[in-house]
Amino acid sequence: MLIRTVFILSCFFVFGCKSPEARKPVQSNSGTFIKNSVERNKKLYEQEKAAIQSIIDKDSTRNYITSENGFWYYYNSKDSIVTNKPVFGDEVTFTYNIEDFNGKEILSEEETGLQFYKVEQTNQDLISGIREGIKLMQEGEQVTFLFPSYKAYGYYGIQGKLGSNVPVKSTITLKSINQTEEN
Repeated sequence: MLIRTVFILSCFFVFGCKSPEARKPVQSNSGTFIKNSVERNKKLYEQEKAAIQSIIDKDSTRNYITSENGFWYYYNSKDSIVTNKPVFGDEVTFTYNIEDFNGKEILSEEETGLQFYKVEQTNQDLISGIREGIKLMQEGEQVTFLFPSYKAYGYYGIQGKLGSNVPVKSTITLKSINQTEEN
């Protein structure tokens, strides 16, 4: 009995004092999914950029401007008097539509209605291209923007109206800019 007790205590001592071993992961991720996703998105952007450049090359009647924010635009009506453009906190009203590059209307001005937007402060369902494009406009101007899909509706699209990863064209008319007291 004494031998048995010594044996059991010895086993506890030998195996109980063993340093913990790191567990190996059940599944190993090599990061290839992220790398593949990045490559896929780069190729998609290059294709969309080529499609936009093709539109610009075919349209010699308009002066397209490249935005620092990754989209292109031209003025339908431009205010010749330099006035303020919307800045952080300004309240603007505008109308817009969305078309695909073939001219098919996705969202009409009637569907979107008159928009009220507080620049960079309203948690509104506007695509990033429109939010950034408004800041380039002056009151009374109408501008047409060509947005790659990542500045438009991206991967999600618009259910039943626009597929995923589709670049769009949008014409925005800036009706008014109301500067807030903080500006």
